Amino acid sequence: MTNLRLCYQTVEFGKIDIHLCTLRNKQEFYDPAGIAEKLGICSASWPIFGVIWPSSLVLAHFIFDYDIGSKRILEVGCGMALSSLLLNQQCANITATDYHPEAHKFLQRNVLLNGGRSIAFEQVDWADMNDNLGSFDLIIGSDLLYEDNHIELLANFINRHSNPACEIIIVDPGRGKRNKLSYRMMEFGFTFSYQKPSHTDYIDQEFKGHIIKYVR
Repeated sequence: MTNLRLCYQTVEFGKIDIHLCTLRNKQEFYDPAGIAEKLGICSASWPIFGVIWPSSLVLAHFIFDYDIGSKRILEVGCGMALSSLLLNQQCANITATDYHPEAHKFLQRNVLLNGGRSIAFEQVDWADMNDNLGSFDLIIGSDLLYEDNHIELLANFINRHSNPACEIIIVDPGRGKRNKLSYRMMEFGFTFSYQKPSHTDYIDQEFKGHIIKYVR
């Protein structure tokens, strides 16, 4: 994290406070060894993982009241892993994943900030058929679809890691990709529904996206 300007913030969920160390803004960049560049992450997209986006807040507030029971949970494209950190404080069985080479370092730092137990993490490419994740009962993610080619990759990745009975919760900010993803998920046997978050007074702008839920 050398040469990166950072900031600290706290997000409240009822009586649970989640403390976060993030990038100060979306202009931060530090890749001296070209590790991210070799993964196809350019300087413009490098900081995207390192800030808290509105969709991430929507997902975390939605999952805060969700009946997680004893489900094995996977967060896809976790970024700053706000939902994973919250679930960890609720003693959930959570695994976080991201493609960015710095995501795990920030996750470890933020776990310490919150005094939590270690969160399982794997750096994964959605196209990789040989990861070590296994299968899950609940898969969550936010703001995952930027390009059309992401749809097939994400749908296949989710299907590979879904138990026969599985729930998927994805918060999409409204980039016009959700219907294409839903049609693909239907081919894997999932039904789907869209809903608006019940309230978004924790973000300073109108949230135009939806919470998508898939069930099989």
